Amino acid sequence: MLASSLSFLHSCAPPSSSSLFTISPPNPKPSLSLPFVVEAKSRTRGEDRTARHTRVRKKVEGTPERPRLSVFRSNKHLSVQVIDDTNMHTLASASTMQKTIAEEFNYTSGPTVEVAKRMGEIIAKSCLEKGITKVAFDRGGYLYHGRVQALAEAAREHGLDF
Repeated sequence: MLASSLSFLHSCAPPSSSSLFTISPPNPKPSLSLPFVVEAKSRTRGEDRTARHTRVRKKVEGTPERPRLSVFRSNKHLSVQVIDDTNMHTLASASTMQKTIAEEFNYTSGPTVEVAKRMGEIIAKSCLEKGITKVAFDRGGYLYHGRVQALAEAAREHGLDF
């Protein structure tokens, strides 16, 4: 009975001693069939910006007393919104895609710093008409430089506090 109960050991027997110590010779020529591969960054610039925006949004929140001034810029357009996050309501907005604003500017390659300054004036006037004087500035993950900086400074000059 002992022999029949231990019959499974035959299938688990160690290999012969000669196969334990076989050493294969090193490959004299490495595989040349694989080309040199350059991998791209794991995240794109847009994904990095979105991550920065998410990180900032954890700290910056618009309230009815101090709504959030959110900036979005693309290669062709610039958009600004004043948002009350507690009620999820847009209080004021301006964009270069709006017909009245687009007719005022005559640019071909995209909004410039001058266009951003004018957008800052427009959003500040719109906010002051609605009684909004204090806002929390949300740069949208963009660097505070160029168009974003020009928009913020113009909005400050025209009466918004942030």
